[in-house]
Amino acid sequence: MLPAARRMRRSFDFERAVRGGARAGRSTVVVHLARTPDRVDGPLVGLVVSKAVGNAVHRNLVKRRLRGAAAAHVDELPTDALVVLRALPAAAEADYARLERDVGRGMHKALARATERVR
Repeated sequence: MLPAARRMRRSFDFERAVRGGARAGRSTVVVHLARTPDRVDGPLVGLVVSKAVGNAVHRNLVKRRLRGAAAAHVDELPTDALVVLRALPAAAEADYARLERDVGRGMHKALARATERVR
């Protein structure tokens, strides 16, 4: 499970990651990643699961799976990373293995793009 210290809570952080970060899309999730030099206490991960994914039961299931997938990859991120995982409607039918694979690949791709921007 994703530790509480790694969960994004402030709308300002969500906005900074989505609007100013690099984006990598997969079939079930879109990963937004921004590198912020003023953050040094570890990466933050936020989730966006809209009603397009399904009813409350499906949305909560997708959120639990995304939190688990993010926890598996959060240690691979730099300490200045802000990551937002936006679930697509296909995430409701996807199993955990597919979500975890899409999150991992999306994070790596978005990190590479964000690192290019910084240089």
